Amino acid sequence: MKLSHLIPLFVFHAVGVAALTASSAEAPPDPGATELSPVTVTGTREKALLSETPASVGTISSETVRETAPLHPGQILGQIPGVAVAVTNGEGHTTAIRQPFTTSPVYLFLEDGIPIRATGFFNHNALYEVNIPMAGGIEVVRGPATALYGSDAIGGVINVLSRAPTPQPHAGVSGEFGSFGTWRTMLSGGSALMETGAFDAGLNATHTDGWREHTAYDRTSASVRIDQPVGETGMLKTIVGYSKIDQQTGANSPLTFADYQNNPTRNLLPIAYRKVSAVRLSVEYEQRLGTGLLSFIPYFRDNAMELNGSYNLNFDPRIETTHNVSYGLMAKWRKDFAPWRTRVIAGVDFDYSPGSRQEDNLLVTRSGSGANTLYSAYTLGTRIYDYRVRFRSLSQYVHAEFSPTDRLRFTAGARYDTLDFDLSNRLPAGAVRANVLGATRYYGQLSENSRRFTRLSPKLGATYRLTPHAHLYSSYNFGFRAPSESQLYRAGNDASAAGALAKAQFALGLKPIKASQVEAGLRGELGSWTYDLAAYDLVKRDDLVSQRDLATNVSVNVNAGKTEHRGVELGVGGPLFRGLRFDTAMSYSHQRYVDWATATANYSGREIEAAPKVLANSRLTWRPTRAAMLQLEWVRVGAYWLEAGNSPVFGKYPGHDLLNLRAAYAVNKNLSVFARVLNAADKRFADSASVASNTPVFSPGLPRAVYGGAELSW
Repeated sequence: MKLSHLIPLFVFHAVGVAALTASSAEAPPDPGATELSPVTVTGTREKALLSETPASVGTISSETVRETAPLHPGQILGQIPGVAVAVTNGEGHTTAIRQPFTTSPVYLFLEDGIPIRATGFFNHNALYEVNIPMAGGIEVVRGPATALYGSDAIGGVINVLSRAPTPQPHAGVSGEFGSFGTWRTMLSGGSALMETGAFDAGLNATHTDGWREHTAYDRTSASVRIDQPVGETGMLKTIVGYSKIDQQTGANSPLTFADYQNNPTRNLLPIAYRKVSAVRLSVEYEQRLGTGLLSFIPYFRDNAMELNGSYNLNFDPRIETTHNVSYGLMAKWRKDFAPWRTRVIAGVDFDYSPGSRQEDNLLVTRSGSGANTLYSAYTLGTRIYDYRVRFRSLSQYVHAEFSPTDRLRFTAGARYDTLDFDLSNRLPAGAVRANVLGATRYYGQLSENSRRFTRLSPKLGATYRLTPHAHLYSSYNFGFRAPSESQLYRAGNDASAAGALAKAQFALGLKPIKASQVEAGLRGELGSWTYDLAAYDLVKRDDLVSQRDLATNVSVNVNAGKTEHRGVELGVGGPLFRGLRFDTAMSYSHQRYVDWATATANYSGREIEAAPKVLANSRLTWRPTRAAMLQLEWVRVGAYWLEAGNSPVFGKYPGHDLLNLRAAYAVNKNLSVFARVLNAADKRFADSASVASNTPVFSPGLPRAVYGGAELSW
């Protein structure tokens, strides 16, 4: 990034820091302020003071969710330092939390602490299965959290919280319309239930025609939460969630630079699509036992998807149909002891998730060449995969906290995971022959297989109270990610039957990817301002690298990669003067390949592609009256390399700056109106950029888009 780009960025983002040091402790509170919550539930799986949590936890309140009104997770999650979510298509996304923008399973997505999907059936788009615009808040733990949550929690954990019911009867309807045929209707309501309980329900129906050719998108989401006291000391919480998504997925169709600049609506992948359904049901029973608590959460999930992936069309076109259900139980016991304010949390998680995968390769109609190839039609070809996988996990964890002095608090914990995969193939063992883009290719088939992974994941942490308003923390965390079912049993194609079988056998030897992180931070308050500063060093080992096996001469994935991810993150927020508030979330990182030798090149020592060094989100929010709100948001995504070789021939994507505007006005206590302008300066930018067919390609992002609507509540 050029110095000329950094100067205005840091001038704007430093306004709040300068104002922080000048603000008085007696500054009047901002009635509309949304500050970092002093309590978090994601860092320890229990309500805990953020000041005594030795982890980087960012929170977004339900009020902020409502005012931001995101149509995509990326429009709100960037408000947390070090977090960026980019658009792939519709509400599809890639995530960057202490990692490059990636579709790899290095994140764990939760709803009220329960994983949205089972380990082994990861979906990098899984946040679209949750009704985020109607959430009761969002919490993000940056860095590994395996010691509490198990596999996949390497880059971070995103926990979407449901709205807590209230006994007062209430209802609301919100309608909005906007650019590119976009509309959204949200219905909500709740009331008392069975004298002592209450419920809250929501419905979200969203449609867009898409701003690029063949990029329409529809979603329907519904959620219900029921809270019911049981006796004097018990509580029952029931949550039901449902989402159905139908989208054309060519929205991330990459273009050569000329088309990116001059013909951005062009879609080279118009035949791609994705159809998703997701159902979740959980019942949480909590019973207080003196200074302790006992909790049981049985849950059920049903996830199904039919996918013609845009990213497959140029090398392995296929229609994938996947389905898995889950039956699980999360049991937890907590006990508080008087000496040293000791707290012990112990639990057992069990998950049984049978699933299936069917794939048919496609005979695709193509025109053009290289990065300008258009995929315009297809017919179904050969059934190349048809198998069932039964996944089981049993995990025990323990978490302990104690304070030997009033200021110092230690945390320690560990989790032991046992993960089992069992394969049953409907296709005969051997190799399936198929026509792939005009060439004969083979897919290796295994008859049956069982794989088990076990791992102990420790963590250590400490917090220290410097003053009543300033706290230090430090931690060490270990994380791992077990191979997914597709990595184990879908090895891909090869030019020979023998090579395809060798690939299939080799994939069975994959091991978990491991990560370790050390972190230190400082957070607190200065007058009416809050701040949160964190520095981290995260190392991933045994990452998957494509290499050529010398014995069989086929390209396979092996656990041979090591990467390093270091950075600093800062969040600051507070009033500049009465009615005007400033918030910023900034991060600077350096991510590199330490050991990364592939079948074609050695990238060791190079910077990782798609890993911007600078991420920033700053907001000026003006509330001239309690009824009015106007917000200006500046989003910065820094430059990053287009490919792993860091070649100056291809260079870097230069990054981008976007301006967003939001406004709301309460006409009366029942009616409010609102408006949003995204990319207000109509900036040409890329949601992703890379190299394809030896050519730099860019997936253009949303141009200026205007939305407006009204909300009626009673």
